[in-house]
Amino acid sequence: MTSTTIDFIEYQGIARILHHVLCHYPEISLLNEFIGHDVAGSWPTLAARASNTQGRAALSGYLSQWQAQDSHAKDSQLIELQLDYGQLFFGPGEPKAIPQGSVYLSEEQLLNDRSTVALMDFYKTHGVELTLNYRQPLDHIGLFFSVLDSSFGRLAKEPTNLELTQFIQILLQQHLLPWSGRCLELAAKHADSKFYQGMALLADDFLCQLAADFKVVAMPMRLFR
Repeated sequence: MTSTTIDFIEYQGIARILHHVLCHYPEISLLNEFIGHDVAGSWPTLAARASNTQGRAALSGYLSQWQAQDSHAKDSQLIELQLDYGQLFFGPGEPKAIPQGSVYLSEEQLLNDRSTVALMDFYKTHGVELTLNYRQPLDHIGLFFSVLDSSFGRLAKEPTNLELTQFIQILLQQHLLPWSGRCLELAAKHADSKFYQGMALLADDFLCQLAADFKVVAMPMRLFR
């Protein structure tokens, strides 16, 4: 990886969008912002993987259909989209694409298991502090994108910061990539909306791009889900 080959501001923007989409229930304001900023049309093609093409098409189709509806229909569709977010990532009941890494890496499929503790220690060592709206495990996939958001913002100003580059490499290699592909695969598979299907595909494509850019291969770990 060289600092001249990556647009860190662009990557920061992608990470920020993915953090918001994966951590929060959708609102009309989010969809209107996506349309106003042409997120589907301006999303980077990166390496032109199939997941990128399919993800942008799914997102574009959903937003075009949303934009064509009247306000009453939008209210109804928003409820359906919020239900989709719930069944994928939050509940009630067991989510189809549980967003916490320890569930995939723990034989007992527990929250806050050994992998979560290892991540907490890693963050503490590097002075990473997350502001949370409520108590939740730190290995939520959306929170990883928040950490990447701030990290890319720093790299945009300090492209030769080797310590920060190594932080991102270890974060990806040891703490996120071993399980994130499975989580996003389940999200794309079980999504009831093209919105979340598209976002899951785009998130997976982005992580594939980061693995290539930062020259990391996911640490091999057994998945239990």
